[in-house]
Amino acid sequence: MKAPLDLDQLQTFLTIADTGSFTRAAEEVNRTQSAVSMQMRRLEERIGKALFEKDGRTNRLTEEGEKLLTYARRLLFLNRETLAAFDDTRLEGTIRIGTPDDYADRFLPEIMARFARSNPRVELTVICEPTPGLVEHIKRGNLDIALVTHNDARGQSEVVRREPLLWVSSANHATHEQEMLPMAFGRPNCIWRRAACDVLDQMGRDYRILFTSFSATVIAAAVLSGLAISVLPECALRTGMRVLGEADGFGALPDCRIGIMRGQTSQPELVDALARHIAESLDNITVPTGEEAGSFDFAALALSRMKRPKPNQIMPGW
Repeated sequence: MKAPLDLDQLQTFLTIADTGSFTRAAEEVNRTQSAVSMQMRRLEERIGKALFEKDGRTNRLTEEGEKLLTYARRLLFLNRETLAAFDDTRLEGTIRIGTPDDYADRFLPEIMARFARSNPRVELTVICEPTPGLVEHIKRGNLDIALVTHNDARGQSEVVRREPLLWVSSANHATHEQEMLPMAFGRPNCIWRRAACDVLDQMGRDYRILFTSFSATVIAAAVLSGLAISVLPECALRTGMRVLGEADGFGALPDCRIGIMRGQTSQPELVDALARHIAESLDNITVPTGEEAGSFDFAALALSRMKRPKPNQIMPGW
C-alpha cells in the first residue's frame, strides 16, 4: 500500500500555487528555497506527475497540478476541521454575515455546514440583501463579514471566486428571438445590469427592462416563465434555463467576481475563521453537470469556459 500524502508538502504546494513563486512560498512557510524545492520534488515523485511548469519567472500549475490543487485544499481543510473538533479552546460567540440571496442559495449550505462542524459554539446571524446594501451594513458596523459581488468602485473586497456571467433565457420559450428583448434585472445600481446594458447597446439590440427586483427568486421566475431574459453567474443557473451565447447573437459579458468584505469587529479571530471557511468552501463547489443539472442547455456555457483563463492565471479586474 502506498504511503499517505504529506500534509506539509501539500501546504507548501498550495502556497506556491497561490503566490506563483517558489521564493515567495519559501518566505510564507518559513523554509529555505532549496527545502521547498526538495518538498516539491518528493511530492511529484509521490504523485508520479509533474506539478509545475515554468512560464518566464512564474511557476504555473500543469494540468495534473491543477487536478491536485482541489484535493490538496480539501485534505488540508479536513485536517484543520479534525483538529478543531478536539480543541478545548474552540472559538465561541456570535458573528454576523451577509450575502445576496442568489449566493445564499448556492453557497450558504456548504459554508454553514463546514463552519458549524468546526465551530459548534459559534452562532451565525445571516442577512440576505443585494451587494450595495451589504456594503453599507459593513460601513455602519452592522455586519462582521459579507459575501459580495466585487466592484472596484464600491470598496475593497478579497476576491475568492470567479465565474462566467451568462445570458439566460427559458429553455422552453423563444424569448431571446423577440425583436424587442424583454429584460429582467436587479436595481439600477446593479453592476450586472450595467454590464448587460452596455453589451446590448454595443450590439445594437433593442430591449426594454420589464422587471426590476433585488430578489434572485423574482428574476429567475421571470426567466423560467419565458417573460424575460436576464444575466446570472454560473452558480445561479437553474433547471429549465438556457444559456445564450454568440451563436444566439449575444456578446460576451465580463466575469462575475465574488469577494469577501470584512467589517470592524471585536472578534477578528471569528471573522478570520469564517473567511477561511468561505474561501475553501467556494473553492470546492462546482456547477452541476449531466443528469444532476437537469435541463440546462450547456452549449454556450461550454464555449464560455473554453475562452476563459485557467484558474491559476492572473486575470484583470473590470
